[in-house]
Amino acid sequence: MFHLFSVVLIPFFLHPVAAAAAQSYTLIGQQAGKSIALGIGAGGGAAGAGAGIGMLFGKVIEATTRQPEMRSEITQIQWLGFALTEATFFYGLVGGFIAFFL
Repeated sequence: MFHLFSVVLIPFFLHPVAAAAAQSYTLIGQQAGKSIALGIGAGGGAAGAGAGIGMLFGKVIEATTRQPEMRSEITQIQWLGFALTEATFFYGLVGGFIAFFL
């Protein structure tokens, strides 16, 4: 009798609990995927911006040492390039937020 009870009735009583657990695992998986998307978006944007800014300032130093008389024009172009390169980080961050919230 006990064996029949454990085989037939316990799974019948635990079915709603198992269904709720499966649903919560699905929700946890979705949240984890969204968090990973946010991390990849922000991390990729930061890596791209870091590489771009490093290359930009390296080339500015080279250009200034080659032509010191062009320093003011080079500096103006440098700050424009810095702003545009830094914008790539925000594009990645916004893409990550879109993936996170949608």
